[in-house]
This record gives sequence, structure tokens and C-alpha cells, in this order.
Amino acid sequence: MDPVVSTEWLAQRLGSPDLRVVDGSWFMPAEARSGHEEYLRVHIPGAVFFDIDAIADLTTDLPHMLPTPEAFAQAVGALGLSREVDIVIYDSLGIRAAARVWWTLRAMGFIRAFVLDGGLKKWLAEARHVETGDVHPRAVKVAPAFDPGLVRSADEVRGLLASGGPRLVDARGAARFLGDAPEPRPGLKAGHMPGAANVPFDQVVAADGTLRPAQELTAIFEAAGVDLAKPIVTTCGSGVTASVLALALARLGRDRTAVYDGSWAEWGALADAPIVTGP
Repeated sequence: MDPVVSTEWLAQRLGSPDLRVVDGSWFMPAEARSGHEEYLRVHIPGAVFFDIDAIADLTTDLPHMLPTPEAFAQAVGALGLSREVDIVIYDSLGIRAAARVWWTLRAMGFIRAFVLDGGLKKWLAEARHVETGDVHPRAVKVAPAFDPGLVRSADEVRGLLASGGPRLVDARGAARFLGDAPEPRPGLKAGHMPGAANVPFDQVVAADGTLRPAQELTAIFEAAGVDLAKPIVTTCGSGVTASVLALALARLGRDRTAVYDGSWAEWGALADAPIVTGP
């Protein structure tokens, strides 16, 4: 099943009792934009706002790490999200943070989660109906669940580097991957994990914010030296754009791709983590 749905598909189903819409817009600090403020100004009718920095592990200084299954269940229950409905997630840029919300939901047992292809960007370009203000859904009870197969920790990444197991695929831009550009978060080393491949996330997303077709995605991953027949773990700066690659791989039938949750925000700060620069 394709992990994305079209704007036309969503428009035809808005208001259905078995559908929920989620705005997952998020921006890097340097972008000086607030996802929640922009949501209040304009959002798809009925959408609730999912804050990846708030629905997160607040006991760590790492950004938007997964919360406990219990905390997550309570938070999404308050948003009216359940496993018995289809959940369509979008963001204002096309496809970026929506993929992180999609992956988070799936890691917590929500298999009926999809990303809106093109996001709010495409929705607005098509002059579709929007609304303003906040949405106050009826809370639902959600049982905690967790799928560890979709998540990797720093220790697990160390293990796979030592064993030569799954291929790491890094979604950061080439300059950061090569160590030619500084990291946007202070105090992090530059470079990448040994043996990692580089597929910048914006390569898998078209200019209109939609996910590229399967044939193009296959060519992009293969050009980066990624064997699509073997296990893959995606990584990036903080686990957001790594989820975009996981979404792209799901379009190719690889819907069990794991994401390294801490990504470079964690790895680049570890004193003894192996790091290389250059090609």
C-alpha cells in the first residue's frame, strides 16, 4: 500500500467518521517559523496539530526523541487519534516533518497512517478549502504499543557498523555529510558514519512537494550505491528527514525501514563515535 494519499483523495473524504487529519508542520530553529502559529492561521479543515517537540521524550536534551509508548498513547488520545481510523498527516512544506509524524505513529502501532502528497503547499495551490483557529477533538482512549523493529538506538547503530549489517543511508545534504559544512546544531562534529550512503532528502521530493514516483526513487537510491534488496537504516540530523527516506522506501515496498532516532544530533556529540569525512 502506498504510504501517501493525494489531495483529491483527502478532499473527497474530509468529514468521514473513519478519517482524521493531522498537521505536523515543524521548522528548524534557524528558519524562525512556528508550526503551531502557522497552523492556527491556516489548516486543512478538521486537522489537529501534532507538535513533534512536545510529543517527545522531554527527559533528554536531544530534539524530538520518541516518548514512551504510555506518554505517546495519552498525547494522541487527547488529539482524538485512534488505530481504528485512517490518519492523514501533512506539513506546510510538502513532505518533511509529516514523514516524521507518520514514522512515529507507525512505531507506536498505528498502521493506518498516511502522508498527504504535496502537503498544505499543494492543497493551497489547488485553492482547496481551509480553516483557521484551533480544533478541539473528542479525546479517545489509546492503548500503549511499540514496534521496536522500526527504531534504532546509538548502541544498535554501533553494532550494525561492527557487523556490516544494514546499510546506513543519511538524508542530510552532501556538504554536511562530507564534513564540508558545519552542523546547524552547535557542538557537533562534522562528517558521517563509516560506510553510510548519502541520499539528501530533497532528492526524493519533487519541486511541488510530492514524493517522486517509484521508478525515480529506485534510480536515486541505486545511484547512491544503496542495495534495495538489503536491510537499510536511515539517519539524518535529528530523525526528521531520515523519516522522509523511510517514507520513500515504503513507496518501494520497504515499509519496515528503521530510523536511527537520535541521528546526528546524538552521534555527532558522542566522544567515541566513529566519524569519517570526505566521500
